Amino acid sequence: MKQMTLFSVVLALTLAAYQRKRKTKAAGNTSTRSLNFKSGYSEVNGLKMYYEIYGQGKPLVLIHGGGSTIQTSFGRLIPFLAAHRQVIGVELQAHGRTGDRNTNLSFEQDAADVIKLLEHLKIPGADFLGFSNGGQTAIEIAIHYPEKVGKLILASAFYKRSAAAPQFWEGFDHATLSNMPQALQDGQLKANGNDTGALQNSFNKDVQRMKTFKGWTDDQMRSVKAATLVINSSEDVGSPESAVEMYRIIPHCELAVFPGGHGAYLGEVTFPDTDKRVQPAATRVIEDFLNKN
Repeated sequence: MKQMTLFSVVLALTLAAYQRKRKTKAAGNTSTRSLNFKSGYSEVNGLKMYYEIYGQGKPLVLIHGGGSTIQTSFGRLIPFLAAHRQVIGVELQAHGRTGDRNTNLSFEQDAADVIKLLEHLKIPGADFLGFSNGGQTAIEIAIHYPEKVGKLILASAFYKRSAAAPQFWEGFDHATLSNMPQALQDGQLKANGNDTGALQNSFNKDVQRMKTFKGWTDDQMRSVKAATLVINSSEDVGSPESAVEMYRIIPHCELAVFPGGHGAYLGEVTFPDTDKRVQPAATRVIEDFLNKN
């Protein structure tokens, strides 16, 4: 049985504090808009799906969180990862620049859409990093498309309802758009051409999906074949204890716990940093995990 030691948690926390101060050697603006990249749309399962591709090397697919876009979840992280890898950012149904269907959102459909997009891009397999709801889509990919997954990173994701406090679930019964962080609203509007109706629709569908969240069984999680890194923060939606539980149940799994809130360690947009040259705290942990044989 795996052992979760106090030392490993302290190490991750110490590393996070160090990396928050550590600056990249690259000069100038490191925002994604200053990088060379290509973008496009692909017809995917009846959906016009938007994607961006940065860098060269082994493919790494980034799957954003609920209410988010490529930029709001990963804009700070992409420049560092794309220095050594081909980074493919996707925008899921009803988010950002991607269209919508006359159906509710589901992690099963999102997973099928991501896999079909990779087929269209002629990418037979990749590593996957999913943040928040994107992590739940990544779980679905790992369970149902294992042949497509090299390594798997689940960032601030959980696999069952008991991972989050009861108040989290109760909040969806009376959630309104005003509860959505302004930075996420702004990011969606910037991506969708200031379409407030599309923003409201995206919010409504995200809320509905979480209200009916069922998750996955322990046996399904044990079936994950990919080497996996679970990342959580000390003040996350899912408790640190739930991250430890996921670490224990996935067969080939590592765990890192960082201080701060939901996505702070990735440089998610709701945690602004005026100096864009500062690496998000989890950058080195992610790179080391992906590069490990």
